[in-house]
Amino acid sequence: MAREIVLDTETTGFDPRTGDRLIEVGCIEINDLLPTGRTFHRFVNPERLIPEDAIRVHGITDDKVRDAPLFSAIVADLMEFIGDAPVIAHNAQFDRNFIDYECGRCGHALLAETRWIDTLKLAQTRFPGMPNSLDALCKRFKVSLVERSLHGALIDARLLAEVYLELRGGKERVLDLTSRRGVEAATAFAATGGHQPRTRLLAARSTDEERAAHQAFLTATLKDLSLWEGYGLSVVSDEAR
Repeated sequence: MAREIVLDTETTGFDPRTGDRLIEVGCIEINDLLPTGRTFHRFVNPERLIPEDAIRVHGITDDKVRDAPLFSAIVADLMEFIGDAPVIAHNAQFDRNFIDYECGRCGHALLAETRWIDTLKLAQTRFPGMPNSLDALCKRFKVSLVERSLHGALIDARLLAEVYLELRGGKERVLDLTSRRGVEAATAFAATGGHQPRTRLLAARSTDEERAAHQAFLTATLKDLSLWEGYGLSVVSDEAR
């Protein structure tokens, strides 16, 4: 199976080179584009105050992260969760800048640039000239935003996982024969003839007299009954014959 990690971060601002810091990271593990249920989520102490403008976006206050661990204390767990999987992020350069900066500060190896997959670029290729923010894509793909009043790393990663599935081909990939899951689903579907077998036959609601009258009508009206009988449309019971 293709294991990937969907990642999102929340920060104190836009650029770590001007003193902004990471304050939250959330990750969702997916296999064959579908969430496995495994997640990673941590708040991080930024060692600085969070501007009011940033708080209005994500709702994370200084009090919420005052006792949170430093990034250096969570980086090993984060990298263990990511493993060798590709990392999916929306506007990936933003998240990568902060992850790289925090890794550099504590002397941890960086994730290779080639491992990052940017869903913003995927969306811009598919929908050129259209709004392609995460919110806009959720609305376009009818991904519910009902649980999201503010930005948050884990909830945004969950939303992005659904958007990424749609950008990669949508929910019809369940029957995509290029994937193992698709082969299994298609095989099971074919085994039923495309439908579920009826567990019991429906009881006949016509009487013997009605069936005999119908058979007499067909015999008198049609010259050849073989076509009808071939489709099981002769309704006379063996006893009536």
